Amino acid sequence: MQSLSSWFEYIWVQCFTIVVIGLIVYFLGSRAIIFFVNRTIKVTGKHQLWHEKDIQKRQATLDGLFKSIWRIIVIGCFGYAILRVFIPDITTTLAPLFASAGIIGIALGFGAQSLIKDFLSGIFIISENQYRVGDIVDLDGAAGTVERIGTRSTVLRDTEGNVHFVPNGLVGHVINKTMGYSVARVIISVTPETDIDKATAIINKIGEEMANDEKWINKIIEAPHYVMIGELSATAVDLIVSGKVQPSDQWSVNAELRRRILGEFEDQNIELGINQLSVMPQIRSKKKKRS
Repeated sequence: MQSLSSWFEYIWVQCFTIVVIGLIVYFLGSRAIIFFVNRTIKVTGKHQLWHEKDIQKRQATLDGLFKSIWRIIVIGCFGYAILRVFIPDITTTLAPLFASAGIIGIALGFGAQSLIKDFLSGIFIISENQYRVGDIVDLDGAAGTVERIGTRSTVLRDTEGNVHFVPNGLVGHVINKTMGYSVARVIISVTPETDIDKATAIINKIGEEMANDEKWINKIIEAPHYVMIGELSATAVDLIVSGKVQPSDQWSVNAELRRRILGEFEDQNIELGINQLSVMPQIRSKKKKRS
């Protein structure tokens, strides 16, 4: 009885020691991984003239990936060490079992093909820097902000708060809306009688003022300016305004640009046009009422 109790004490002391060492190795290793990854990405980003947002996104993406791989390695190694405590000759004991499980292994191998495909696709996505955590992307119909890139799937959250889990192996076409820089693009419709030169001069002036504004100077790379005339109709002329901005800032710049242009147009008595697409439903509804 005494030998049995001492054996249990010996086993649990070993298991406790392995678990404590495993936790220490995991947390210290995670901190070391984050430090070296962040340091490497920061140096690389500065050398390649990346924007600060791009550096932060790349760091967040690689931190998550390497921490996941490190977690798997630590759990596998220390889990095996705990098994060795209970079964010292685990290699010789399980050898016949592994040999007889060849057919099962082949079956599992075929079943795990999708998992392997997802894992390898995730590695290529991250290594090719197709998208990062924080990017706004469209992955074959699933659009939203990247919250996590795992070894098997990518997690997106759309504008309605819905979470999409997209297997990495199914990602075929990626549209990244926040890579490097974004484009602020606004279409302003004015009446055909409008002095286009006057309207474009106002637009260009507003774009320059925004680019030099302290609130927007860090968001705008190239001042928004008049690009060209878009659609023409009997009721409206579309003026296309475009400019380069920092990633993810295009929506806030667009909103402010519209607000300033509308205010200035009102002060200068420039009337907005009526888009043909918005007129057609009204005409059809009137025809239906008459009939």
